[in-house]
Amino acid sequence: MSKITHCITILFKKSSGNSWLLVSEMKTPLSLLCVFIIAHVLLENFDIFCYTIRMKDKYIHARTCVYNINYHIVWCVKYRRKVLSSKISDRLYQLLFSIAKEKGFSVISCKVGDNDHVHCFVSAPPKFSVTQIVKYLKGISGNTLLKEFPSLRDYLWKGQLWNGSYFCETIGSTSEENIRNYIERQSRCQL
Repeated sequence: MSKITHCITILFKKSSGNSWLLVSEMKTPLSLLCVFIIAHVLLENFDIFCYTIRMKDKYIHARTCVYNINYHIVWCVKYRRKVLSSKISDRLYQLLFSIAKEKGFSVISCKVGDNDHVHCFVSAPPKFSVTQIVKYLKGISGNTLLKEFPSLRDYLWKGQLWNGSYFCETIGSTSEENIRNYIERQSRCQL
């Protein structure tokens, strides 16, 4: 059963991070449900069904283009202070997902590593540069967290939560699953 849940999560989060959007984009929620029921009955073939569904869903069709642009973005807390407690991290996740939705791209996955840095798996249309995406994610989340958690200012100076730099790599379809697994492990590992 966990195998099915894992695949469903990947499928639902592939397109937008919002399960309802993916179902409505497919315009056939009944057929999707039928595939999952068949897959559940034929458990040994479930990976094949999931892979087939994911591959059809791999590209995003916009009005003027078809794309599959994914980034792995990492940024750190200023001075590498270990201030991202579980409460702050939970709020950060909410902020990042809502910022992405509001601005028109998707945060597929996000984890805080060692309480001092953030890993994000982002999918964006070609109209967004990486710099723009990072500016939105770091700028809005940093300002909001400093307002909501004023105690952060005791560890940081000049009103900045995030370090000025970031790491970014593009993710092709072959490495996508490896990057997701890497990001998932970051909550348990150090850099």
